[in-house]
Amino acid sequence: MLRLEVRPQPSARWGYASPLLALAITVVIGVILFVALGKDPVRGLQVFFWEPVKSTYALSELMVKATPLLIIALGLAVCFRSNVWNIGAEGQYLIGAIFAAGVALTADKTTGGWIVPAIIVAGIVGGMLWAGITALLRDRFNANEILVSLMLVYVAIQVLNYLVYGPWKDPMGYNFPQTKTFESVTQIPKLMQGSRVNVGLLLALAGVAAVWVFLFRTYSGFAQQVGGLAPAAARYAGFSSRKALWIALLTSGGMAGLAGALEVAGPIGQLTPYVPAGYGFAAIIVAFVGRLHPVGIVFSAILMSMFYIGGELAQSRLGLPKSITGVFQGLLLFALLACDTLIAYRVVWKK
Repeated sequence: MLRLEVRPQPSARWGYASPLLALAITVVIGVILFVALGKDPVRGLQVFFWEPVKSTYALSELMVKATPLLIIALGLAVCFRSNVWNIGAEGQYLIGAIFAAGVALTADKTTGGWIVPAIIVAGIVGGMLWAGITALLRDRFNANEILVSLMLVYVAIQVLNYLVYGPWKDPMGYNFPQTKTFESVTQIPKLMQGSRVNVGLLLALAGVAAVWVFLFRTYSGFAQQVGGLAPAAARYAGFSSRKALWIALLTSGGMAGLAGALEVAGPIGQLTPYVPAGYGFAAIIVAFVGRLHPVGIVFSAILMSMFYIGGELAQSRLGLPKSITGVFQGLLLFALLACDTLIAYRVVWKK
């Protein structure tokens, strides 16, 4: 029978090349999928890989999509390198958006520009508080952080629905479940006229540099990674596993909350039931495709945002269902997992 056998020395080069191979496999399977659905595969690939980058406007929209994915994935990279499995970034993103919206709704015509930093801080605090619940339950009761963080996503969705269908519902909104549109003073400043790209992109790029410095140039970052790779060695060296847990989850939650604040006070401009766009779950794929490295995550965030935009265009231009975006995301993840498995193991035939 066929069995997997551990390789004596996994290839370092293939470790970096496997995301590219996974992308190639995803493209091949995508072509087969388009043919099976009776669509022109060339047109399908064009919609996913050319349309999102063909013009300045398309590139600006690509950056709008990539910004929250990049910010959330950076926080998740810190978690995963620390061997802390935060699967609930979507919930932290939502609570960050809710906290930010709560501050934005207090603004009126006389409010000054101080409101924008307050909105951003509120989003970060909201995300950290929501992630802190997971950290507390893991720390005090040894609860599984995967299950706790994931279940809190659905609690966050219910909190959002309660607010937009209840106390925060716009009385002048023709009974739609949404808050009133935020005052213009609360809008995150845009980088250029005629584009939806805002200063969130600069914050995301600053986050790339900050996470790189933290992980690879600081003692605390070294302690985080040692605790993830070798918990016994970390205990022997005197590194605190409790401190690593709290740092990882609060960092991840704060960055997810920041993404939520930038989204709700930026492109959306109000709180609606459609704020949950799956960014928190997609960012998990972004983090792993980027090899949990800040620079790699930049490129994988751009790729994932191409899938988002390509999926939207495929609905309108090719008549494909909305789920096509999730199909491509899932294909990329499973192809990457298969490639990584074959890097660490080899297939052998044994009687």
